[in-house]
Amino acid sequence: MTYTWSFSSLKDYINCPRQYHEVKVMKRFNKATTKEMLYGSAAHRACEDYVGEDVPLAKNYSHFKPVLDTLKEIPGVRYLEYKMALDKEGKECDYGSGYWVRGIVDFMVVDGDTAYIIDYKTGSSKYADLKQLKLMALMAFAKFPSIQRIKAGLLFIAHNGFTEEEYTREDISDIWAVFHQDLRRLDASYETGVWNPNKTPLCGWCPVRTCEHYKERR
Repeated sequence: MTYTWSFSSLKDYINCPRQYHEVKVMKRFNKATTKEMLYGSAAHRACEDYVGEDVPLAKNYSHFKPVLDTLKEIPGVRYLEYKMALDKEGKECDYGSGYWVRGIVDFMVVDGDTAYIIDYKTGSSKYADLKQLKLMALMAFAKFPSIQRIKAGLLFIAHNGFTEEEYTREDISDIWAVFHQDLRRLDASYETGVWNPNKTPLCGWCPVRTCEHYKERR
């Protein structure tokens, strides 16, 4: 069974295989767009426009300015909302077709053999997931053979927080190893057709109303 994935879809699978199957594979249900998601999208666009085109920040985003100004000062070639994809062999490929995994990096600068990768977050840093940075680093190493080192970070723009990591080209195998267990589980679900539900306190917010763990919120 062949399938494609992204950081967000793999995370959805880990959170609940049943929901992943019903929403992303069978497409019998859709996730609702929340006000937090809408705010996140609008904030991302504001950051992109300000860093890339010097579009003034709206008043409600003005507190982003100091840290975004710091990003603008990083020397090198800038890539914003940059799409990248890899095939099953981990090689660069087209984002639109023939890919195995793909993603979009919010902010990236390539300066000689060094790259800087930033992903904007509007939520809390309490549950920071650095796997997203690792996946973006793998794609950047494949896309730009000149890159030998990557400095990456999750920028929690609404909470003035920053979580960072650094990778070298020699780390590629170790970075891939971080995803192996979850991808083996996903492979097994596709091969066996077993998509067990994961009961959590968030089941009441799940769109899969046919699940035995679904409970109407009150």
